Amino acid sequence: MRISTAQMFNQNINSVLDRQSATSNIMEQLSSGKRVNTAGDDPVAAIGIDNLYQQNALVDQFIKNIDYATGHLAVAESKLGSAESLASSIKDQVLRAVNGTLTDTDRVTIANEMRSSLDELLSIANSKDESGNYLFAGNQTSTQPFAFDAAGNIVYSGDSGVRQSVVASGVTVGTNLPGDSVFMNAANALGDFSVNYLPAQVGEFNVESANIVTPGAHVPVAPEGYTFTFTDNGAGGVNLEVFDSAATSQVVVPNFDPTNPVSFNGIEVKIDGTPAAGDSFTMSPQTEVSIFDTINQAITLLEDPNKVNTPQGGAELAQLLDNIVSGTRQIDFDRGIAGNDLKRVESYKSDHTDEKLVNSSALSLLEDLDYASAISEFEKQQLALNAVSTLFSRVNSTTLFDYI
Repeated sequence: MRISTAQMFNQNINSVLDRQSATSNIMEQLSSGKRVNTAGDDPVAAIGIDNLYQQNALVDQFIKNIDYATGHLAVAESKLGSAESLASSIKDQVLRAVNGTLTDTDRVTIANEMRSSLDELLSIANSKDESGNYLFAGNQTSTQPFAFDAAGNIVYSGDSGVRQSVVASGVTVGTNLPGDSVFMNAANALGDFSVNYLPAQVGEFNVESANIVTPGAHVPVAPEGYTFTFTDNGAGGVNLEVFDSAATSQVVVPNFDPTNPVSFNGIEVKIDGTPAAGDSFTMSPQTEVSIFDTINQAITLLEDPNKVNTPQGGAELAQLLDNIVSGTRQIDFDRGIAGNDLKRVESYKSDHTDEKLVNSSALSLLEDLDYASAISEFEKQQLALNAVSTLFSRVNSTTLFDYI
């Protein structure tokens, strides 16, 4: 076999280049602090490293979503705490107004205090986040959710949307509480119907509850509902007759006893007090009430001295007071939802933090460089490179003429 000068040169230059490449790789590892800088360094480890980086990127996004949700839920929870305190304060003001020793001027003063509290409550309901979006507008974040209409009632212009944030694989958490749920849809304290007391009322009574207790036996009526009429029974008491909106008699209760509920059409109505002959009231379907409208109605009632001191006014005030309590409970309920969601996202964030620690530890094992071993390997490669370079320089300078 013949070995040419060119072959010897190529073999030696390849040896030098191999050693330079190996030395360069180690220098790159020492510079980056990573054992695996390219897939060629360790293909199996590179796949694991890529997967771990993807998992960490996903975890980082989850944590960002959690931080966003936490910020919004914390603000909403705080605002609802203030709203609940205001609603409780308004309830106390109504209770104070019921005091029979107060003058009309005193009640007007209380009504003015309540109006200020209502304005403050409305301001809370129209709160914005750090980006200028309305907190309690559902998905209509650029639209002011609550405002007075031409009739003086507060209307809701948002929607019932709950904005979701992905906080873990397959797990979403609501980042807002729609205003209709918080402020507009409190359960009617009476049940399934609201009562309208009439100015001619003489007896001291009010409806405690009105519920559909047997849905299968209930036939819905027109929105006008029912009329309850009390008549003299000729024995010092009253009879009660209930009519529907078509003036069709639903039930006749002779010798009405307020300790017994009135039942008809699957409905049960409990009346407290002593109705008088000639008294009457109407009842219409209503399962939810707005705390804003309830407070507004209470203010209007307290400002009317011709009504507030009458049996009708007393009965209405009792109903309004119960609905304010119900509205306060609804605010508290939604505040509890925000608090529970805050706990959930905090738990997920803790889990993600632990997961990232585990992933980082695994990444360290796969890609981090053992500096002691790397420096030792670097010195070996340098030695080998110097030896190959020296040999190459000597062999390269040798020709056939050296042996002649």
